Amino acid sequence: MTDPLPMETTAGPPPGCPAHATAVRLSGLEYQQTPSQLYRSLRRDHGPVAPVLLDNDVPAWLVLGYNEVSYVTGHDELFARDSRRWTQWDNIPPDWPLLPYVGYQPSVLFVEGAEHQRRAGVISQALDAVDQMELSAMCRAIGHSLITSFAGSGHAELMTAYAHPLPMRAIVQLCGMPPGGVDTEDLVRDLRLSLDANEGEDPVAAYGRVQARIEQLVKEKRAAPGNDVTSRMLLHPAGLTDEAAVQDVITVIAAAQQPTANWIGNSLRLLLTDDRFATTVAGGKLSVGQALNEVLWLDTPTQNFIGRWAVRDIQLGGRQIKAGDCLVMSFAAANTDPQMWPEGHVGAENSAHLSFSNGEHRCTFPGPQLGDVIARTAVETLLETLPDVVLAVEAEALRWRPSIWMRGLLDLPVSFSPLLG
Repeated sequence: MTDPLPMETTAGPPPGCPAHATAVRLSGLEYQQTPSQLYRSLRRDHGPVAPVLLDNDVPAWLVLGYNEVSYVTGHDELFARDSRRWTQWDNIPPDWPLLPYVGYQPSVLFVEGAEHQRRAGVISQALDAVDQMELSAMCRAIGHSLITSFAGSGHAELMTAYAHPLPMRAIVQLCGMPPGGVDTEDLVRDLRLSLDANEGEDPVAAYGRVQARIEQLVKEKRAAPGNDVTSRMLLHPAGLTDEAAVQDVITVIAAAQQPTANWIGNSLRLLLTDDRFATTVAGGKLSVGQALNEVLWLDTPTQNFIGRWAVRDIQLGGRQIKAGDCLVMSFAAANTDPQMWPEGHVGAENSAHLSFSNGEHRCTFPGPQLGDVIARTAVETLLETLPDVVLAVEAEALRWRPSIWMRGLLDLPVSFSPLLG
């Protein structure tokens, strides 16, 4: 790899630099409940590529346009995933909250070219061996177990009691971890912290604990492989090292848990608040599928993804991007780009959204299909078991997590007729 070209140094940032005076901070609370306002204002003021400031006022570009996000994610030779290209590393403190996202790890997320194809192929084959009917049955059993814990009370907070634990229990079982163990629940908590920490929480330390637990899992499966995703990855002819396997198992678990949990929660919110679904929510599986797909367009669980790094100087969306600049992909903004939907109506009936990204580094096949199985089974199981479930608060009172990265509810309180026995 050649060294990236240096950033220009002038008395003040040039208009093409993301550190320009008009850059908008993404780390504040102003837009975190209604990020669509942020995307509209940035698109109005800057076009499809906007200068922004990350935590600690670190400059970056936010790519808002559907065509621009598609172009960046489809051209790895121009916008690469290896974050060591970044020209801002001298300005990044060791406790920077976004380090779990951008700190280089030798994982499938950051490797490129033939190595990425090799690693992605291992994951794809390991996931492709998962029987989707068995996965659905597993999720249904997990769902019933979770519902049993609160069904007799007539009320529940579904994000904590259902939407988050269900996909985590499913994915850790697929990866060969024992269900219900204390260390499994600790892993659930630490994954949430590393991906979406609240103020005062330490995502870097949480990620360290996640890595230590997966290192133990890989060691166990290397010694005694089983019928699970981790074992299949270790036994693959590509011959992953333990270090590579640890990083890629973390990627698989993280990609499956937090986004799928928010996909479940956001879909339940839509089904319980939108009159279009009210007459069919208890019976029509089609309406559940429509809700799941509409959420990927309008409330995609991964709003913004950091990132890509420019391999060389290049024009994008009317901006001069310098080699080594960081680009943040705004999947949420791209999915609602008025250039795609000029009349303001998002076509939720199709699946051309960018919620699973695009190009070589998109979510590894068959990951999206397995995520759909988990989310769809979770939603259907809840609605079939608690057919009269309703929100326990006004829809306007629901609170979103204070995050510009993930789109998910803080809580989803509901009430229903108690189930006896």
